[in-house]
Amino acid sequence: MTPDLTVKIGKLTLKNPVMPASGCFGYGEEYAAFYSLEQLGAIVVKGTTAEPCAGNPPVRLAETPAGLLNAIGLQNPGAEVARGKIRRLQQYNTPVIVNVAGQNPEEYLQVIRILDEEPAVSAYELNISCPNVRAGGMAFGTDPQVVNSLVRTVRRATEKTLIVKLSPNVTDIVAIARAAEEAGADALSLINTLLGMSIDSETRRPLLANLTGGLSGPAVKPVALRMVWQVSEAVKIPVIGMGGITCAADAVEFLLAGATAVAIGSAHFINPIVCPEVVEGIAAYLARHGFRAVREIIGLAKKAAGEEGEKDAGKDHCRP
Repeated sequence: MTPDLTVKIGKLTLKNPVMPASGCFGYGEEYAAFYSLEQLGAIVVKGTTAEPCAGNPPVRLAETPAGLLNAIGLQNPGAEVARGKIRRLQQYNTPVIVNVAGQNPEEYLQVIRILDEEPAVSAYELNISCPNVRAGGMAFGTDPQVVNSLVRTVRRATEKTLIVKLSPNVTDIVAIARAAEEAGADALSLINTLLGMSIDSETRRPLLANLTGGLSGPAVKPVALRMVWQVSEAVKIPVIGMGGITCAADAVEFLLAGATAVAIGSAHFINPIVCPEVVEGIAAYLARHGFRAVREIIGLAKKAAGEEGEKDAGKDHCRP
């Protein structure tokens, strides 16, 4: 029997738990040449601002060991142009999630006003965590009170599913997660990129024109996995896990840690069909282990860890 891969994120029912991460998929146009986007659980388009944004000057990308630094700076054509691109995605019968960004609360609201009557838009992912823009971006995602206020403001403006994307560049991600949940978020996505930099030793200059950028790729996976575990324990709303996923085994780890769905980012640049491959791999994993539905493995590692903890209670592990 084919395992049931459906999951719920807010008001959305996804046919499977796999989606591209915002910023790595554009509007799907390039990837549609490789496979039908109908195979995705959802399509997450790039960060969208009210007005067109040129982004940061080059150099904007730098490879690192097991990772990628980017300082694109939310380059996008603006919400009006994006609307036409999003409308064309309706042909795939797959929910479209729009990543929304701004330099102040009013700019977030402007994007919502432009897109909210568009039937092709199924949900919003509130970007409060981009580490490579000089205004807004990560500044919104590091203070629980600011997060709460911004999410409340946007929540009043739309009835569509509202996902809040969290930054790992904080002292206490659980406090941020709870603030977003309390303000009305339907789900959380995490993690966005880690703030980093790279220097060319020969020129003695930073590689990125922006000096710093967001680190993604396999190098960040252990951090992302830990944060998904912590946040999914602390909130009642679904968590979309991301950060360093390159294959089905990575995705399964996030589901076992408590994620309801997963998003794949940088891996697209080395394997454009990574998402459908991960969908197939998750189904194969479930069948191999006798699970009838993907929902059965969400957070399962927590249960196993709890059972081990009970067995070990009272033992002194410092003794030889």
